[in-house]
Amino acid sequence: MCAKYCILLLCAVVLCGCQSSGRYAQHSDSAPTFVYDEPDYTDADPQYEPYREWNSRPYEVLGKRYFPLQSGKGFVETGLASWYGQKFHGHLTSNGETYNMFAMTAAHKTLPLPSFVKVTNLSNGKTAIVRVNDRGPFHSSRIIDLSYAAAKKLDYQQHGTAKVKLEVIHFDENNQVTVGNQPTVSYEQYAGIVPLPEEPEAEPVSAADDGLYIQVAAVSDPERAKSVSTVLSQLYQVPAEIPLINNIYKLRLGPLADRFQAKMLLDDLQKNGYPGAYTVGGNL
Repeated sequence: MCAKYCILLLCAVVLCGCQSSGRYAQHSDSAPTFVYDEPDYTDADPQYEPYREWNSRPYEVLGKRYFPLQSGKGFVETGLASWYGQKFHGHLTSNGETYNMFAMTAAHKTLPLPSFVKVTNLSNGKTAIVRVNDRGPFHSSRIIDLSYAAAKKLDYQQHGTAKVKLEVIHFDENNQVTVGNQPTVSYEQYAGIVPLPEEPEAEPVSAADDGLYIQVAAVSDPERAKSVSTVLSQLYQVPAEIPLINNIYKLRLGPLADRFQAKMLLDDLQKNGYPGAYTVGGNL
């Protein structure tokens, strides 16, 4: 009887210990409380990485359902950034990697994993490029959780949050690079190996001159430009042009004489895979 009682008591102690410790040994997050070498603040190196399929599925946290994006191309967002540190240090991220608060990484609720993001602190202009490999922050007013090191680089680790601008640096399989909603360029142009083409000033054209166009993309591959322009022209039943300007093919839909038609078309393009589309030749 005594032995049975001792066993029950031991089980109760173990159970209470598991419930109190939980997954994390630290209850509240914090900056490092131990002595550490100054982090390496070198930006993450953007490159093509296939998205992890299991991280593209909808998921639910704290009763809210999230729907990850299938592509980060053209993604731009402005809002509050927070940071996470010692509490999560050494634990697995949503991408199955080990979180290192001294690495240039981040967590985002819906960006594909992994993604590379340029983060700009709008209060001081400082920037950092991070690799998004985790989910969070699950706080309605915050759009990204940076690692402790990235927050230090942006100089807001003592304030907890900062207003930032996010711009995804998207690489495709052919090393074509799109930063935020800017035109797509080759890797050589992105890396500064060859200069970016100068954008010629568009001559003002009035709607009466049938001069409204929507520029959908700028690409260096003529076959890709022709293929995409053909698909979009047939899909939206509008003409398409691909003028070669400074060795870059400008994929444009138009001319569009009707401003309302142009506005509707632009909205549709921006919502369906071409967030960087913009008008040329007139003001909507």
